[in-house]
Amino acid sequence: MSFSTILIANRGEIARRIMRTAHAMGIRTVAVYVDADAAAPFVADADEAVRLSTGYLDGAAIIVAAHATGAQAIHPGYGFLSENAGFAADVVAAGLVWIGPPATAIASMGDKLAAKRVAVAAGVPTLPSSETPAGAADVGYPLLVKASAGGGGKGIRIVATASELDEAVASAQREALSGFGDDRVFLERYVAASRHVEIQILGDVHGNLVHLGERECSIQRRHQKLIEESPSPVVDAAMRAAMGEAALQLARSMGYQSAGTVEFLVDDATREFFFLEVNTRLQVEHPVTEEVTGIDLVREQIRIAAGEPLGYEQHDISFAGHAIEARLCAEDPDAGFLPATGTLHAFAPATTPVVRWESGVEQGSVVSVAFDPMLAKVVAHAPTRSEAAALLALALERLHLGGVTTNRDFLAATLRHQNFIDGDTTTDFIERVRPALKLALSDADLQRLGTAAALWIQGENRAHAPVLAQLPSGWRNARLPAQQLSLRHGDRVVQVDYRSRRDGSFTVGDGANEAVSAHIHRRSHADIDIEINGRRATSRITRAGDRVFIQTVRGTIDFTIVPRFDIPGSELPTGGLTAPMPGTVLDVRVAVGDHVAAGTTLVVMEAMKMEHHITAPAEGTVTEVFVRAGEQVSNGAVLLMIEPDETDGA
Repeated sequence: MSFSTILIANRGEIARRIMRTAHAMGIRTVAVYVDADAAAPFVADADEAVRLSTGYLDGAAIIVAAHATGAQAIHPGYGFLSENAGFAADVVAAGLVWIGPPATAIASMGDKLAAKRVAVAAGVPTLPSSETPAGAADVGYPLLVKASAGGGGKGIRIVATASELDEAVASAQREALSGFGDDRVFLERYVAASRHVEIQILGDVHGNLVHLGERECSIQRRHQKLIEESPSPVVDAAMRAAMGEAALQLARSMGYQSAGTVEFLVDDATREFFFLEVNTRLQVEHPVTEEVTGIDLVREQIRIAAGEPLGYEQHDISFAGHAIEARLCAEDPDAGFLPATGTLHAFAPATTPVVRWESGVEQGSVVSVAFDPMLAKVVAHAPTRSEAAALLALALERLHLGGVTTNRDFLAATLRHQNFIDGDTTTDFIERVRPALKLALSDADLQRLGTAAALWIQGENRAHAPVLAQLPSGWRNARLPAQQLSLRHGDRVVQVDYRSRRDGSFTVGDGANEAVSAHIHRRSHADIDIEINGRRATSRITRAGDRVFIQTVRGTIDFTIVPRFDIPGSELPTGGLTAPMPGTVLDVRVAVGDHVAAGTTLVVMEAMKMEHHITAPAEGTVTEVFVRAGEQVSNGAVLLMIEPDETDGA
């Protein structure tokens, strides 16, 4: 059979990714969306969109939308209902085609516990595990508490000692229930110095089954992948063949169809591999496999669902070059990778280098706490691994980005770090190697950027002046002091004193050092080509209110215009603990009068489907509590007050 219309039961970048292939195949697409996504790009990209009043987990409403729009098939993307066997069965029962593996395969392989049993029966190596907390001693510490359903790093906790187990289990269960509607968890041995390597598989309804090589996904934070690549820097031909055969052996035992991923943990010291889980869906990192094999996995999913044979065998699969993907996320690496929110006042990838951008946002998009913080996937493909890493780093650095704190600078620093280039990419990479978390600029570089921003602002002001716009900024018929503008970047303030010359150039100083010469070669509403003391560069610039985002050769700098006069405002009272992001208060664990030790969990919040624990920064006594469980709080809201002990030096 063939499809004329497909409904995509997902959102963001993966919805747009599926639409791109569907449209290239001549297939119309239908999107579903909630109110928070009404202005999202994927809604406009679809041929038709249907509003969901209840959310992306309402399978019945999605099936109704498919029938109403004439869709013959549903593609679930990843996350949400993609590994929900009940939903897959309901789709088929409703006379629609499910673009994915059969519900029976999802039930047996999508469930991590069931998949592990299948792996044991098939003779595939597995890590020690227990389906109940009672078996923790047999598993041994350290161990992982893992959600039985879903993925994406949600519902996972590292437990170092027995005293931490109950809290970790309860927290993982809450997060799993919120993210997947299933609170079952199990325990598994934790291997710190390891690599996360997965095998991509494809199977059709005629019994043909192949693997498309491996992806390494070891660079992680909070057990969520940040950088993925294919091939792995440590997998040789023999290891690839062994892992590939193990993956196919599992898939054959289930009669697997469609795209799927068999994940393994590789001990970095011994190169032994152990089965972890099976993802019965498309993976976020699937583009790196597409880049090295030339096979469009979404196209294959659609063809398989339509009953077509693969048309190729294992010996037909070839690999070319190296591909690396980075996940650009709205989060603050300098604050423990906490999710961030806000408006993307600037979002413009550079035209070169040419890499693959898969984004769910655009300039003006609002990033909220309602969904996962990933903004885009960026994929570079090159003949060699080192070239791919450099290409991807440069593309990230040249992205004009502002308004929301992201991990962009951290990703670029990781890709350029010698340990990464050498292939030293175990799962503890971030904690062990500690790449730079944010862009660090010297005072001289910051002053030069501040000067460019200040002179761009004066040009904008003159361009929009109601009268005498043709006169240079600050023009007088007598010699007066230079104009001055102060710009704040983090906790640093750049002061720019500038005076225009008759030839159109400027004399610029900072009030302390000797003035330098600046000449604007070209200026527009979007950029400035400026030469400062003999150094010339063109920088893209975006202004949003009192914030100015200026592009550098290594990223985007955010300046805030300092007002000429201080505006009175409230200050955070001493001892006040604030919400690090907007979210929902799940639990308040202290009351007024409680004495707490440093590091004690005081409040548990949920934001972007992840739990975050607010802990005491020092030993002290709780004097006030301002929130309660179930309450929505904004970023920076005061949660409670602690009076530090007098003997505490904090």
